[in-house]
Amino acid sequence: MIEKAIIMGAAGRDFHNFNVYFRNNPRYRVVAFTAAQIPDIEGRCYPPELAGEAYPDGIPIYEEAQLANLVREHKVDLVAFSYSDVTHAEVMHKGSIAMAGGADFILLGATYTMLKPQKPTVAVCAVRTGCGKSQTTREVCRIIRAYGKTPVVIRHPMPYGDLTRQVVQRFSEFSDFNAQHCTIEEREEYEPLVERGIVVYAGIDYGKILEAAQGEADVIVWDGGNNDTPFYHPDLHIVLFDPHRPGHELRYYPGETNMIMADIAVINKVDSAPADGVAQVRENIRTHGPRAEIVMAESALLVNDSGRIAGKRVLVVEDGPTLTHGGMAFGAGFLAAKMHGAAERVDPRPYAVGSIRKTFDRYPHIGPVLPAMGYGESQTRELEATINATPCDLVLFASPVNLSRLLNIAAPTLRVRYEYKDHGDPRLTDVLERKLKAVLARGGIHG
Repeated sequence: MIEKAIIMGAAGRDFHNFNVYFRNNPRYRVVAFTAAQIPDIEGRCYPPELAGEAYPDGIPIYEEAQLANLVREHKVDLVAFSYSDVTHAEVMHKGSIAMAGGADFILLGATYTMLKPQKPTVAVCAVRTGCGKSQTTREVCRIIRAYGKTPVVIRHPMPYGDLTRQVVQRFSEFSDFNAQHCTIEEREEYEPLVERGIVVYAGIDYGKILEAAQGEADVIVWDGGNNDTPFYHPDLHIVLFDPHRPGHELRYYPGETNMIMADIAVINKVDSAPADGVAQVRENIRTHGPRAEIVMAESALLVNDSGRIAGKRVLVVEDGPTLTHGGMAFGAGFLAAKMHGAAERVDPRPYAVGSIRKTFDRYPHIGPVLPAMGYGESQTRELEATINATPCDLVLFASPVNLSRLLNIAAPTLRVRYEYKDHGDPRLTDVLERKLKAVLARGGIHG
């Protein structure tokens, strides 16, 4: 008997789980995906070109709020939870809805859906969104290059556009971002790597992506999204922790899984976090992920011409996902404005328009800063309008992407960047080189 299934997701892990577990599995018939976290990804269809012969009409994608109705309407047998950065309690609230409708509720095992690379692989993951994966990935690539090897980054999926054109995406030049119609959120992840001459792959089919990337890499670097586990079996698993949110490493799915699996645990932001928060995170790692080697790090703020901030009314524009499902009230831009003597951090909430206003309504924890939301052209223009409507002397962009290239802003702008910085010994360079040497010596665990 074929079981009817629904995959709960957010346009990423859900598609991967379908591809590697459900697509060619005769036991199941996937009747729907549900969508959360990301604006306007519901109402689409996982196309038949990607879904396979068993799905000639593709698979519809519904808003997650419709889950209970979908379970009843289709007499669903199984609901597979397939997205990340959700509290353990919330995962089980979703499970309760599924089970109340008569469906089983499952979480696919972390290693069960990992593909096996033929090249040595380093994964950079985290216990929450906004811990500092991106700058750590850049540092890992620098270390690998210094070791004389060529890294190629494969990024956790961000397929928010035409899915049929995003099966395998390769980014090596800035023109690739426009050719692929990248959103602000995609560019935030890809652009800083491409700026350094590092090739980045992303897309939907991570088997085909891996095959392409291995053709030009000595070492694969998995650049994770949210706090999700890797899509590939890593030889080295680096996991980021945020002492501004101590204890979250025990309360969020699947961040706790990453902690338990970690080979290297990087406690980031120790220069700005409370000492007791750092101590709590360190103790949780020692208790629950004792095989991990702990490295202390900072997110070093870089502001060219920082004297322009002093005494000014500043609008701070932060990385979007860090504030939204990452749960932070502020980010690096807020800290930079405070550090360099801004007279006022202007609250953008009274001036927000359209979907930007809805974002503030949905995430009331966000402080007097503006998340750089741009999941499509319409939302990008609403972000631009919100910035221009906010009375300020200076716009401080703390997004990883240079938003001045994408938005027309009336006020003067200044960019805040943040890079990985070791905080004492052991240094990430020393730990990674030692472990990488052992991996390369044996050709990788899959070599």
